[in-house]
Amino acid sequence: MKKYELALVLSEKIDDDARAALLDRAKEYITRAGGTVTGVDDWGKKQLAYEIQKMTEAYYYFVKFDAEPTAPAKIEENVRIMDNVLRFLVVSAEED
Repeated sequence: MKKYELALVLSEKIDDDARAALLDRAKEYITRAGGTVTGVDDWGKKQLAYEIQKMTEAYYYFVKFDAEPTAPAKIEENVRIMDNVLRFLVVSAEED
């Protein structure tokens, strides 16, 4: 299994419960794709580099997980259609 990281940028207009539900759904997509979530970094509300959907701030989350090389495509396919996700990216994390 390889190490990956899913970066999520979530809308500032949703409440804490909705953000938690989105994060849980993203973790569920990872486990459904055969991955194992190893950690979540919550960076909180940050200024965006440029305006997205008339928003200047958003919430940043980084979900670390282990998975087979075929999993990131499946995860991105599911995250792409989630509401209130402004941007996302799955990258290969460096091995320690």
